[in-house]
Amino acid sequence: MLIGLISDTHIPDRAKQLPENVLDAFSDVDLILHAGDLTSLEVIDELEQIAPVMAVQGNMDRANGINLPKAKIVEAEGLKIGIIHGEVYPRADTQQLVYLAKELDVDILVSGHSHQPKIEKKDGVLLINPGSPIVPRLADRTVMLLEVNNKEVDVEIVKIGAPVCSALNFELYKRD
Repeated sequence: MLIGLISDTHIPDRAKQLPENVLDAFSDVDLILHAGDLTSLEVIDELEQIAPVMAVQGNMDRANGINLPKAKIVEAEGLKIGIIHGEVYPRADTQQLVYLAKELDVDILVSGHSHQPKIEKKDGVLLINPGSPIVPRLADRTVMLLEVNNKEVDVEIVKIGAPVCSALNFELYKRD
């Protein structure tokens, strides 16, 4: 099963629409998991033209009156995948994310909130954050593809576009 992972789209407050590269990256997925901060349900409508979408509520969704579950669990090929926004402080604290994964009793936890892509295995849990395709923090604009085949997992970071911060465009600063 091929699953598209996305988070922190912030549409329309930070961008008018999803980048076309996101739709291209997800063209062959069976399911899309959105880890919150959509800020508009139109994001789900657009993504559902590609594949079914499961989305959870982020802090900015709550601020915009969007009522989605705080957590969801989906089973894929014998593995349990949890989806949360990941509002832990300090932001993206792996130990707190592991605790949340253990509470949900999942093998994989997909979260957002930090706007930074991350793949880390800790205490038997695979922690995945797809970053943000719109407003990354000190990172490239990204989504991820999660492939699960008979309990075997492969995760791919898909770069959607250039970093928002031009200081991260290292191509401009190549040495001779």
